[in-house]
Amino acid sequence: MALRSLLLILVVLTGVLSPAAAQDAAPREAEVLSPLLDVLKDEAARTRLIEALEAEEPAAEAAPAAPEPPRVSLSRQVATATKSIAENGAMQLQDAWRQIQNADAVYRGLRGTELQVLFDALIDLALVIGLTLAVFLSLRLVLSPLSRRMGLVAHAGSIPTKVLLFVALLILDTAIVLLSWAIAYAVTVLAVGEYGSIGIRQSMYLNAFLAVESIKVVVRAFFSPTTGGLRLLPLADWGARRLNRVVNVLMSVIGYGQLVIVPIIIQGVGFGAGRSVSAIIATFVLLYLIYLVFRYRTSVVDWILTRIAPPVAEPMDLEGVSPQPPKPARRSGGFLVSLARRWHWFMLVYIAWMFFVVTTRPSFVVFDTLAASGKIALALVVAALVSSLLSRAVAYGIRLPEEITKRLPLLENRLNRFVPKALVLLRYAILLAVFGYTLNTMNAFDLDGWLESDSGLAATSAFFTVAIMVTVSFVFWLAMTSWVDYRLNPDYGHPPTARELTLLTLLRNALTIMLLILTLMFCLAEIGLNIGPLLASAGVLGLAIGFGAQKLVQDVITGVFIQFENAINVGDVITVGGVTGGVEKLTVRSVSLRDVHGVFHIIPFSSVDMVSNFTRDFSFFVADIGIDYGADVMAARSALFDAFEELRLDPEHGPKILGALEWFGLNSLGDRSDKLRARNKPSTGAQRAVGRA
Repeated sequence: MALRSLLLILVVLTGVLSPAAAQDAAPREAEVLSPLLDVLKDEAARTRLIEALEAEEPAAEAAPAAPEPPRVSLSRQVATATKSIAENGAMQLQDAWRQIQNADAVYRGLRGTELQVLFDALIDLALVIGLTLAVFLSLRLVLSPLSRRMGLVAHAGSIPTKVLLFVALLILDTAIVLLSWAIAYAVTVLAVGEYGSIGIRQSMYLNAFLAVESIKVVVRAFFSPTTGGLRLLPLADWGARRLNRVVNVLMSVIGYGQLVIVPIIIQGVGFGAGRSVSAIIATFVLLYLIYLVFRYRTSVVDWILTRIAPPVAEPMDLEGVSPQPPKPARRSGGFLVSLARRWHWFMLVYIAWMFFVVTTRPSFVVFDTLAASGKIALALVVAALVSSLLSRAVAYGIRLPEEITKRLPLLENRLNRFVPKALVLLRYAILLAVFGYTLNTMNAFDLDGWLESDSGLAATSAFFTVAIMVTVSFVFWLAMTSWVDYRLNPDYGHPPTARELTLLTLLRNALTIMLLILTLMFCLAEIGLNIGPLLASAGVLGLAIGFGAQKLVQDVITGVFIQFENAINVGDVITVGGVTGGVEKLTVRSVSLRDVHGVFHIIPFSSVDMVSNFTRDFSFFVADIGIDYGADVMAARSALFDAFEELRLDPEHGPKILGALEWFGLNSLGDRSDKLRARNKPSTGAQRAVGRA
């Protein structure tokens, strides 16, 4: 009872809030609201209503839960999926075979009078067709020298000039089509037949002329058969002219056939005959395509291989001019090369599929298939254009201005080492995108739906994020290494000291390793891999290495403190580990010396207890000179100072002497002579040469 009262309240409230329901329930408002108001005003009745509602809550909670669906094993799920796929495939094959058996039905609509109807219509249209073609060809003939001159200017022009000339030529070509159509339309209305009227066939032909020739304008803009300087696609002149001629034939047959001939047949004979003529036109086009595939198979393979394997640039002479044009490289293997050599099989499969569609599907399906083919062809053209630009960039490399090359001599080599590889990856990405777009256009794969799904959004987000992180890391590494190169370049600023050379080289290596590890970690985390166990494993591995390779850890720690204390630099003459020699290489683990005999020593820092540096700021040469017993010590001292003054005047050794000769006097009494000691302060690294002199 209480539950029914509550439902009554909801019904009343719904009726009050809904205008349409309120109008229907207006006569019953007083009848329904009066008992409800009595219940709400009576405190005892209101209490009973609340108790009744509370008593009914457990019953609602105790409602039986929905039974769990039975659990199915993974193997059963796979078997069910494969069974469904196999059954659907069998049904589709059976339906396709049935349609192939009835393929000739599309040609049964012919009545035998089609040629006569078409001949009569062409006689009726002969004057309009001749007038349109005469005006169109005359205008093209008059303006062809201008288009050739624009192409010559574009050959030597800059990129903005080429863009402006391309747009101007496109507008000029479009204007020729529009002007021809307008003149023919005006003459037909005013001079052909009755004044001020035009037949439906004439109007249909003129509209078809406008549509077909406008499409040809776009095709000519891409191929540019007469002006190579404005050609978007990487084609030779003969290839552009031949391809433009082939496309013009196909567009004329398809366009005028479907927009003029088929409507004439439908009007004069019937819809079935028009559909049969349309199928005949499509069959002719497909047979012509088969002929073209076999005729130009080798030429297309050469063109594709040129796009895949970029041209090899010849070495330039002293003036920066290549003696010969780039020669196309040839690859003997590879996945893309194998696909390129078998392109005709894919084209033949496509033609067979189109023949199946034309002969078994309705007209709107054929039109949709042709539209999808046009989209795919346009995507391939755009991909070929972008791939050609990337191929040129890969072949010729990056050329920096001479001033930048002088300041950063290694920057150009680094760019040419990494950027071409990135461009090759970009070409593969373009190929993958075109392949996905093709599958989506053919309804073989729902690319749009996948991109909007959670997995698609996650995949694309991870891809672009990883690409951005790798790019930023590469730019940062390039800037860091370029700054180190600039600081170590002796032609700009002050020449680097030995300490700067050592520390900057170590800094570059350390930052490169750190940047590589961090970028790899972030990329793995972005694509969904849990790097927590990887970091933990790295920590455990580091601990194991620390216990198992204590000498290595000691080498690194000692080397770090030696660098902090500036004890050793490349080029110093030191004694370390009992070996004396010049420092040729220095890392955080070891020091490499070459002694006076030319022997190369690698000494790990864990075996270093003391470093003796002979070339730090200055050094002393201590001379112990023996004299006979009974010789005059002061006379020997005077002779030594005279010899030192003579040495200071020597042009070779004099500049290396930094201070006066220090006299220590008698140092020891030997078995055969007395030892006198003196000391001199030569420049860094010159103490041995000055001492010998």
